[in-house]
Amino acid sequence: MKKVLLLFMLSTFSIVGQQIDLSYYLPKGNYNEKIPTPKSVLGYEVGEWHVTHDKLVEYMKALAVSSDRISIENRGTTFEGRPLLLLTITSPENHKNLESIRKRHIEATNNDAVDITKNPIVVYQGFSIHGNEASGSNAALAVAYYLAAADNIDDVLNNTVILFDPSLNPDGLQRFAYWANTNKSKNINPDPNDREYTEVWPRGRTNHYQFDMNRDWLPVQLPESKVRIASFHKWLPNILTDHHEMGSNSSFFFQPGIPSRTNPLTPQMNQDLTKEIGSYHAKAFDKLGSMYFSEESYDDFYYGKGSTFPDINGSIGILFEQASSRGHAQETENGILTFPFTIRNQFTAALSTLEAAKNMRVKILQYQQDFYKESRNTGFKKAIVFGDEKDGAKSYQLAEVLKRHQIKIHEVKEDFTQNGKNFKKGYSYVVPMNQKNQRLVKAMFDVRTTFKDSLFYDVSAWTFNHAFGVDYAENISLAKAGKEITELKMNAGIVSFKSDYGYLMPWNEYYTPKALNAILQKGLRAKVAMKNFINGDTSYDYGTVFIPVQNQELNADEMYQFLEKIAIESHVKIAGVTTGLNEGIDLGSRSFSAIKKPKVAMLVGDGITGNDSGEIWHLFDQRFDMRLTRLDMSYFTRVDLNKYTHIIIPSSRLEKDAIEKLKTWTNNGGIIIGYKNTVKWLASNKFITIDFDKTKMDTINDISFENRSLKSGAQVIGGAIFKAKVDRSHPINFGYKNDEIALFRKTTLFMKPDKKSYNNPIQYTANPLLSGYISKENAKVIKNTVPFKVQRLGRGSVIVFTDNTNFRGFWFGTNKLLMNTIFFGDKM
Repeated sequence: MKKVLLLFMLSTFSIVGQQIDLSYYLPKGNYNEKIPTPKSVLGYEVGEWHVTHDKLVEYMKALAVSSDRISIENRGTTFEGRPLLLLTITSPENHKNLESIRKRHIEATNNDAVDITKNPIVVYQGFSIHGNEASGSNAALAVAYYLAAADNIDDVLNNTVILFDPSLNPDGLQRFAYWANTNKSKNINPDPNDREYTEVWPRGRTNHYQFDMNRDWLPVQLPESKVRIASFHKWLPNILTDHHEMGSNSSFFFQPGIPSRTNPLTPQMNQDLTKEIGSYHAKAFDKLGSMYFSEESYDDFYYGKGSTFPDINGSIGILFEQASSRGHAQETENGILTFPFTIRNQFTAALSTLEAAKNMRVKILQYQQDFYKESRNTGFKKAIVFGDEKDGAKSYQLAEVLKRHQIKIHEVKEDFTQNGKNFKKGYSYVVPMNQKNQRLVKAMFDVRTTFKDSLFYDVSAWTFNHAFGVDYAENISLAKAGKEITELKMNAGIVSFKSDYGYLMPWNEYYTPKALNAILQKGLRAKVAMKNFINGDTSYDYGTVFIPVQNQELNADEMYQFLEKIAIESHVKIAGVTTGLNEGIDLGSRSFSAIKKPKVAMLVGDGITGNDSGEIWHLFDQRFDMRLTRLDMSYFTRVDLNKYTHIIIPSSRLEKDAIEKLKTWTNNGGIIIGYKNTVKWLASNKFITIDFDKTKMDTINDISFENRSLKSGAQVIGGAIFKAKVDRSHPINFGYKNDEIALFRKTTLFMKPDKKSYNNPIQYTANPLLSGYISKENAKVIKNTVPFKVQRLGRGSVIVFTDNTNFRGFWFGTNKLLMNTIFFGDKM
């Protein structure tokens, strides 16, 4: 070990302050002089500067023009308009027959009679899905050059099709490269305290809307993920590598991770092959003199990560984690860690993967073929069904995710009731389990409450019917299925007829906030029903929105045309009415409360959790077309808050000078919406009175010194799903048709319920765990606690949630809770 450490230190120290050469990365050999080097295009050597995404694209295009081993495609763009490139790298002969190779590769997963021994293996190599883990994408420059120019790799290219994704996160990479490069000194300063090594908020890890895209492989909500998943299912690669970075004081990690933290749905052979591939990495790093570890950290549990998603799809996912220089060179426990050194390790892992793929080709191809053969022969003759009879949009959104994963879905043949839930044609979908991707279906709807291990690198539950808030039943007869849906369409919006009296818009549909916001922004008056009623032959729930025709800025014809446009754009049904006389409250009743036009702000910047604030921003901007003013903490105290009706505070603790300003604004009628640890901050600063229940530690005896950290780690809720009962008459629950709701939790904030039951409109049940891990003691504490509270403060209100209701952009089922605070917060 001392010898290895010495080699590490010598190799890194020798580069600090010196010009490096491409030969630092490349194996010895001859290289085609007609292939442009990175420096010839970029103007600097790999590792001298952090490559920006535009320069990375420029070089990849230059390679594709100059090399008959490379073809390139632009699969779409990011939110910021950057291209999402994919290079296909293989031998020129394979390129001539690429489509037939792909079809034969896919056919082998559908037919176990196909001889796979002559097929090339397919390897997907993806770099830097976290943009500030930049050694991956910078290594992609050298790897791509090597594959295009090296003259002794015919055996690899003839037997491998490489799907090469040089930047899984273009927006984040660009943001980080700007930071690292603008803070680089001529005389590189490795002091970790230097500004170069501490990015400004929100940092480059995430994409434009601050999503961690390495959690989106299964939900597929982002444009980067959508094209990536399309490429994956188009080819079904045998190996997928995911190049990351970790803490600077570490070394290099490759999978398999901790065996007890592997998802039980993953075949053991997958882990065995991963370990065998790992032996190639170890051999390469031993030769290089670089330190590494394996099977000591990370896990293979959540299928939404890039290194785990392949495991439920007959592929082998491999995570690489390189100690990060976070800039160009940094002092660490292992000596000075330079950017070029981190790039060389990533380069080495990329090549050792291809070496393993070449040598293990037939074995890995056979594993994939057997995986799908077993899936086809499991004997499932049943189906699952999901839907929401009053909200076609949520059901559609879940169906769309399944279609992106090439899962077959069918219409409901005719309306039926199962387990007390109504599944309506046009609002529900049947998923047969006797299909190729049934293992993936099972993983998406998996319910698990017992585990081999109590520690998780990521969430322990993601059950999709709970996340999307839809009704669900399994073991359904295939006779319930209608025709297969090949082209998925969302239900059309419509206004039933032109009215001279008014219009009613039920609040159940997912996109009703988008429609209501457009109505209010147009200057139209609208009211919300605080009670149920019947107009004509139609029953209307709490939260139904009434738009009167008279005394509006638009005349009757203009209003009809405007509402028709809004209904179509928002996929909602708006009913014209001819009378205000109802069963129950009449349309002129005081139980219809006027809705104020909101102007919403959110605190962002240092101290604010980037993921949480980004998910809220995305919800407003992308889903509901609502403007959201983001107030940075650096200038918050100078802002005139009087123009805002609501201020959202994601997980954060504000400085003292903001307290009185915020309290005065709230007393004057403002509405604060606080999430996660903001709840405790608001309580401690007397914005709201909350009685917290203390978390408890499980009693675990005989813990060794070595395992002492595991005891505390097992007490956290890393991400689980819990059931709560709801009072549907309370404005926070407007739009929900069921008396129970599934909530996602990652915190151990437990709020005791109010003594008055009507002040507990959302309350966990006595046995709330639906899926995921919670310690035994905390499982006792959470019973009957509340995840939501609202209290008056002067003329304003303080509304708090213990957890994120907009988690990762795919928790459609609880998005409306936030929207209800925006439109109906003054009525709570």
